[in-house]
Amino acid sequence: MHLPIKLPLIAILRGIKAEEAEAHIGALIECGFDAIEIPLNSPDWQQTIPQMVKLFGDRALIGAGTVLKTAQVDELAAGGSRLMVTPNTDAAVIQRAVKHNMWVAAGCATATEAFTALNAGAQALKIFPASAFGPAYIKAIKAVLPSDVPVFAVGGVTPQNLAEYLAVGCVGAGLGSDLYRAGQPLARTIEKAHAFVQAYQEAIR
Repeated sequence: MHLPIKLPLIAILRGIKAEEAEAHIGALIECGFDAIEIPLNSPDWQQTIPQMVKLFGDRALIGAGTVLKTAQVDELAAGGSRLMVTPNTDAAVIQRAVKHNMWVAAGCATATEAFTALNAGAQALKIFPASAFGPAYIKAIKAVLPSDVPVFAVGGVTPQNLAEYLAVGCVGAGLGSDLYRAGQPLARTIEKAHAFVQAYQEAIR
């Protein structure tokens, strides 16, 4: 399946404030990131996401995470979001996002949830929480999925263990608190972004 991004690492900026977003997202894009997720439990997301789409939408796939309701999908689509990541498998939410031409990475944990998401039109799967299941579990799930479905490990992925998830067939990962924690300085975001990009490049060599 075709990936709409060059670097299959999704930056999850949970808790980012509107006034910080431009600097952090600009820096992440400079580091090579081209998929940015702002979870809907972040402050003022209704303002932040459309602003970031306007600023960086031609350089990165920008959208939302922790999307739980179809009404939120409609609001995101109106603001130009092109990426939607869910924490769970809700067919109605996935279908609505696909209808709006969004790229959907649907959260799932079991084979049943994975196929429910795919049947609803999700283009990618997010195994969450990856650290609780571990690479061996993901490898087992991958064995029953269509080989062309991109699977992302999310939850507890670090530069140190990223290669383990790629080795079992994950195309990439979603990076949360090991990349960005609310309120952290810009220099820290840049430092962590470089560490993840380097770990990814080394793992795929």
